[in-house]
Amino acid sequence: MSTQSPVGTTTAPDDGEQAEGRGLPVLALLALTTAVFVTSLTETLPAGVLPAMSADLGVGESAAGQSVTIYAIATALTAIPLTAATAAWRRRRLLLTAMAAFAVANTVTALSSAYLLTMAGRFVAGVAAGLAWALLAGYARRMAPVPLQGKAIALVMTGIPVALSLGVPTGTFVGRVFDWRVAFLAMSALAVVVIGWIVATVPDHPGRRPEGRTRILGALSVPGVPPVLFVTLLFVLAHTLLYAYVATFLDHLGMGDSTDLVLLVFGATSMLGIWIVGARIHRRLRALTIGSALLVAAAAAVLGLLSGTHPPVYVAAALWGLGWGGVPTLLQTAVGDAGGARADAAQAMLVTLWNAAMAAGGVIGGLLLDGIGAGSFPWAVLVLLVPVLGVVVSARSHGFPSRRG
Repeated sequence: MSTQSPVGTTTAPDDGEQAEGRGLPVLALLALTTAVFVTSLTETLPAGVLPAMSADLGVGESAAGQSVTIYAIATALTAIPLTAATAAWRRRRLLLTAMAAFAVANTVTALSSAYLLTMAGRFVAGVAAGLAWALLAGYARRMAPVPLQGKAIALVMTGIPVALSLGVPTGTFVGRVFDWRVAFLAMSALAVVVIGWIVATVPDHPGRRPEGRTRILGALSVPGVPPVLFVTLLFVLAHTLLYAYVATFLDHLGMGDSTDLVLLVFGATSMLGIWIVGARIHRRLRALTIGSALLVAAAAAVLGLLSGTHPPVYVAAALWGLGWGGVPTLLQTAVGDAGGARADAAQAMLVTLWNAAMAAGGVIGGLLLDGIGAGSFPWAVLVLLVPVLGVVVSARSHGFPSRRG
């Protein structure tokens, strides 16, 4: 989920009991964090190299921006069926398969000189993300004692802000100094390193027995699941509208050469945001979700009203990152809590909607860019966040409860 996207895997009823009395397996969790980094950066890297990528492939920037869309479409289409089809697979085997697919897909993207082949490589990467995002956070929960499961997920999800704060700016810098293709080749190499790290440190877990599988759509009947899914759809759409075209938006402001610095500010405050969420989520999930939406809305307002001068853009990037950093952890924790016995199904649906929103963000962003111009992005974000705040505030009993157990 990049950017990010969220997750769910099977947790046996006694996993938490078996983990009681242990601390966090930090080295193994860091392997998963790096896997999240690979997944998130593969998804969002085109945002930082979009002008060069479009020029090299001989297409417009809105067409090149669909490299994010096709990735998200692939994940949205495959997350639920792949989650069901691979339910009985051992968890480590499944994760290794996803990482190997990332290595192949990023290599194809790096070496391709044809737009259609590049899009095919991005589609394969999105399929790999469907496998990974339906697995990673649940895997982290399974390796931690119950009181530390929130911290375990927050640690693993740190891969998202690290990708945004270091990965995308570094990829943007590499693309400007060398070539955007070098950045994708580096991602392939990192995926190979992660494969070895997983083999060496991450414990294996069995999949589900076929008779224990839950009907995916049945999760919609669980109180609390629909509001979390609705918030996910609109919040991710709002974020993606701006993030997928951030380089183009900054070009519009005359700050094209500062894309890496703006993304660095965004990513650094994202890390702060996820640290705050990890420390407070056990008791403050509702308040943190409301605060996150308000911070992103404030960032959009600053970009819409004050971006005529450059310093407010950095202020907006800081607010945006602080608000967005913890959102993946907040939403996947909320849907896991709400889903209860059907948490796996609810999380698979969240993965699908998350990536459907990213795909829609790429398409709608391209339409806005071609039809109205890049200046429309902040206002579109504000419009989408109004119902997000309304649903979070109203879902007091189920979805975003006032108090967690």
